Amino acid sequence: MNENEGILELVEMLYNMVSEAWGVPLGNDKCLVDRNQALDIIEEIKNQLPAEIAEAKRLVSRRDDFIGNAKREGESIRKMAEERARKLVDEQEIVKMARARAEEVIANAENKSRELRRAANEYVDEALKGAEDSVNQSLEILRQSRARYRSAAAGYRQTAAKDEE
Repeated sequence: MNENEGILELVEMLYNMVSEAWGVPLGNDKCLVDRNQALDIIEEIKNQLPAEIAEAKRLVSRRDDFIGNAKREGESIRKMAEERARKLVDEQEIVKMARARAEEVIANAENKSRELRRAANEYVDEALKGAEDSVNQSLEILRQSRARYRSAAAGYRQTAAKDEE
């Protein structure tokens, strides 16, 4: 089970805990929840969120490595083109052809490098968006559960206060 599934599973557990909790008399939307169990689940969610962030950082690092490799490959191709051009300096016509070919190879390498950077940026951006969406979804579910819990707890306190009167 990966961290993302773990967080969603914990949120589902918290949701089930609240939805299956015993209702409070005279309070249709109120329920009793084991505070320690709910707090344990919330603590576990808080502990797993840094793993989501670490995964996003890992993806950014991989993108940077990917771009660095593309630059090195482009530089290697450029150096090979320059070396080949130097070897063809013997005759004027060969020199002209070599320069044209070297420029073509360099242009192709630069184009390939740009394409690789763009692809890497799109991949990382999409992966980070997915991670962000997952974290935002988990946080929204957690906020909703917390709001329901607070509402239930407030209702329970009100009901208890009325019963004492």
